Amino acid sequence: MSDTARIEQDIQAARARLEGTVNELAYRAQPQVIAQRQLQGLRLRLDAATHTEDGELRIERIGAVVAAAVVVVVAVGWLRRRR
Repeated sequence: MSDTARIEQDIQAARARLEGTVNELAYRAQPQVIAQRQLQGLRLRLDAATHTEDGELRIERIGAVVAAAVVVVVAVGWLRRRR
């Protein structure tokens, strides 16, 4: 294979790699794809916060969140009555 043919082949391979990279970046930049990634990350964080590695519920954490929500609701109700 001549040097010119090899260089042309290298250029074609580089173009193909570049095209793949540009297509992947264009896909990742779509708002729908970004929203899906964010939602998936949120679900994973919520699952990690509420479940152990074995899949068991973390009752102490869920109970603390429920208790905090009750406190907020009571405080808001109390503040509204004072007005």
